[in-house]
Amino acid sequence: MTLSTLTEPDGAEDFRIKVWFRFMPREGWLPQDTEGLWAALLSEDTARVQNVPLLQEGVAEGDVVRFTTDTEGRHWAVERVEASGNCTIRVLPVPAGPLGRSAQAVHERLSPFGLGGEVFSDEFPLVAFNVPASSDLAAIKSLLVHGVAEGWWHFETACVTDDWINA
Repeated sequence: MTLSTLTEPDGAEDFRIKVWFRFMPREGWLPQDTEGLWAALLSEDTARVQNVPLLQEGVAEGDVVRFTTDTEGRHWAVERVEASGNCTIRVLPVPAGPLGRSAQAVHERLSPFGLGGEVFSDEFPLVAFNVPASSDLAAIKSLLVHGVAEGWWHFETACVTDDWINA
């Protein structure tokens, strides 16, 4: 198993690996069928996801996944074994809308909630946000729906909790 060492700000040493997920590409969507996510190694076959999935469904930052390691040393996710309580939401600005193709403008609209996220690319400004369990889920949902009505963006939920559904 190949491990890279990451020194945390408090000086503690942690081991990070890339865990790969396989999925079926969606029709009319990006052609990728795998996504690699950074994860903190917890045991010989489990790791905690450390970044927001841009493409993978059903997993959020902070979730613990079980993985297997192939003969080439690549770690493949097998299942989620512990949910973090966080949600993954994806937002794509409407190119002809008031935000244009600006991932930064999407971030700015959601900045009052302190959400972290990642952008797919400049050419395809899909923003994947991590929504912590402690967030004001009802207010975030309201803003997302408002943004659709205003023509700012389209959004989808990639991994949500019962709290999100009931907010």
